[in-house]
Amino acid sequence: MVKLSKEDIQTTEVFGWQGLHLLHFAGSSCSQKTRIFLNLKGIDWTSRHVDLTQGENLSPWFMGINPRGLVPVLVDDGDVIIESNDILVYLEEKFPEPKLIPAGQDEEARALLKAEDDLHLDLRAISMRYLFGPRAMRSEEQQAVYANTGSGTINGAEDTHKDVEARFFSDLAANDGITDAQIVEAASQFKSAFDAFDNRLGSHPCLLGEDISVIDIAWYIYAVRLINAGYPLRRLHKNVGAWFDKLDAKPEFHREVQMPPPLIAARDALHTEQQKQGASLEVVAGL
Repeated sequence: MVKLSKEDIQTTEVFGWQGLHLLHFAGSSCSQKTRIFLNLKGIDWTSRHVDLTQGENLSPWFMGINPRGLVPVLVDDGDVIIESNDILVYLEEKFPEPKLIPAGQDEEARALLKAEDDLHLDLRAISMRYLFGPRAMRSEEQQAVYANTGSGTINGAEDTHKDVEARFFSDLAANDGITDAQIVEAASQFKSAFDAFDNRLGSHPCLLGEDISVIDIAWYIYAVRLINAGYPLRRLHKNVGAWFDKLDAKPEFHREVQMPPPLIAARDALHTEQQKQGASLEVVAGL
């Protein structure tokens, strides 16, 4: 679990925060996942919105809380926990009811959460090309700010994960966006995962059995993002499509993933242009 030590944190005001505080962004997939989890648990929390579109995650104040510059971040009575799946596991242990990691399935749930996390950069690649476009790229100045802001440490040791984040955006700039090869690889990874889930959902209503779990929350969020990018989920994965629609009908889920009208308009314009060029997600990935 990535729980920061005091030496990692430069924005020391958080040490005095009482109760649960979530630093998050409305459109962040990992933030959405965490908010749905909190909704289902019925946990009281204080919202602290960090606007990624304005670069607030690169500010000294926020980088002083999370040296990786990522949302969400949970602050619990001054303790700082980063990485969304670690936050969920932490909250499950602290608030065990209602149970969102089924009894006896802890190891399976953790393995599936790791598999989901391993695909995070693939999801980001698809999102960058089919939802956000060039506006999501970082300038050289922003890259320099990211490299030189915050402690750069996790539990007192140099944080190599920060280099992974910086390299993603450096490669994005060097390649003038996300390449076809990246899209083919990312879409293939998701298709394989959803094919496996289609088999699971043939005999159970949820991904870990009979009841909604943290795995359903995590993959619902991925499904939302991919559908919005143009992934033909319902056509390719019948059982997953039905599972998704049932979750999407629940207000605890649906209200957390609504795209604002300006983003919908920008996405639709981007997709129209890509379709004219024969460069939609379905075409490029051969779906």
